[in-house]
Amino acid sequence: MSSQPTAPETVTVTSTRVACDGASDIPGGAALGHPRVFIEIDPDLGYADCGYCDRRFVLQGGATGGHH
Repeated sequence: MSSQPTAPETVTVTSTRVACDGASDIPGGAALGHPRVFIEIDPDLGYADCGYCDRRFVLQGGATGGHH
């Protein structure tokens, strides 16, 4: 058995700019969330994480394949 923590929630999105308040999908969950933040997804990376709740936003179709 692994003692690893569970993976953060992953949300697939179609835009490189997303908003997260930590509770948008919880009925009546506004009090449970965090301040709304706007997150820019780097198209070369293909995902971004919310600094408050660790929710990961993954760009549909994945990264554009930029080389670093």
